[in-house]
Amino acid sequence: MGIIKTKGLIISENKMGDFDKMVTILTPNGKIGCAARGARRPKSQLMAGTQFFCFGEYMIFKGNNSYNINSCDTIEIFYNLRTDLDKLNYAVEICKIIDSVTYENQNTYKILQLLLNTLYVISETDKNLDLIFSVFRIRLLCLLGYMPKVEKCVNCETDENIAFFSIVDNGFKCVNCGRVDKSAISVNPTTVDAIRYIIFSPAKKIFSFDLPDESVRELNLVSKIYLGEKLELE
Repeated sequence: MGIIKTKGLIISENKMGDFDKMVTILTPNGKIGCAARGARRPKSQLMAGTQFFCFGEYMIFKGNNSYNINSCDTIEIFYNLRTDLDKLNYAVEICKIIDSVTYENQNTYKILQLLLNTLYVISETDKNLDLIFSVFRIRLLCLLGYMPKVEKCVNCETDENIAFFSIVDNGFKCVNCGRVDKSAISVNPTTVDAIRYIIFSPAKKIFSFDLPDESVRELNLVSKIYLGEKLELE
């Protein structure tokens, strides 16, 4: 038994009994499922800090078989996610993905950082939501060990005429190699540059660009299929 003090983000919540709830908190050191006793009472001090998408600092009591939240201090609630249905839907899907790829006692500092940055951009900007989601997917895959090979063609190793992204071979292919790869998705030079930028840019700058609609569609297709293939997610 003991007390854990940690910052974290609520990535799921479920009702429990008449006034309690179960929440899942993504912390820098993994995912924790916690009971929030009385959090659904109107005057509960846990009400605000145990809402979906809330980022805060939590005091958690670790028992023999479960965790309970003793207290919490709210840092950010991402209010705009709750007032825009499109933003809400994207944020929910992103949290579902995070929930499916994280577990307890895992080093999730960079994943939490990515999630917070992503939710902030969704909440506080009018950036294209498909672009944000695509950037999130690709960067998350890199953090999970599925970084694609994007410096040159994964087949012949040329760095010229890159025009395809191969799902099976995990990276870019040139015109000649891509044409004979049934898993390859055609990408234009702008999309190629965008994927490279997402992979290699500093964490705080991954969303600091925009793309024309055609490249957004290509990036969305590549990131969606690549994530589904590597993580076996729909």
